[in-house]
Amino acid sequence: METILKYFTSLTERQQQQFAALGELYADWNSKVNVISRKDIDNLYLKHVLHSLAIAAFMGDLGEGTTMLDMGTGGGFPGIPLAIAYPQCRFHLVDRIGKKINVAREIATAAGLDNVTFQHGDIGECRERYDYVVSRAVMPLNGLVPLIVKNIKRKANPANRYSPGLVCLKGGDLAEESKGVKYPVLEFPINEFFNEDFFDTKKIVYVPISF
Repeated sequence: METILKYFTSLTERQQQQFAALGELYADWNSKVNVISRKDIDNLYLKHVLHSLAIAAFMGDLGEGTTMLDMGTGGGFPGIPLAIAYPQCRFHLVDRIGKKINVAREIATAAGLDNVTFQHGDIGECRERYDYVVSRAVMPLNGLVPLIVKNIKRKANPANRYSPGLVCLKGGDLAEESKGVKYPVLEFPINEFFNEDFFDTKKIVYVPISF
């Protein structure tokens, strides 16, 4: 939890309480349903919560009512940490594995989040449009981008720094998986935002989708 407070110094008391609750909630649920690697659960805040919040560090302030679709959320990453960081925004978390989306739903409820909805299913079954689609290492970009274009809003929210598109968490060399993507693929090293060794090879990838 101290790692979160190190980089996010303006959290409200409620946000601090919600982030603090995640440690016990994920430890408890992970003992029943394996949504996080057993060896990683002790590093939940660095490797999962702060990693998810790299998207918030990149995007900055978001306008009231901004919407995000978290594709392949698993146990709720990056969607749940982002929903805590942006209480004025709406989040829809989707995953094909029912037991994982159920864990994410239970954790969000226990943490008192009222700006998150959930869907058990494939991205093809989700037809709504959002300001941003977010994801964490779900699939290669050249497969991911065509799937989510239909879910991107046509009109930008003028209060947001970035136009609608995909914002995802990736690692390593992305040259091969970026081939064939017909939109710009912009990479930002996470260690520009967080000075932690864990993020040395990790990136935020932003793909603005224009129509």
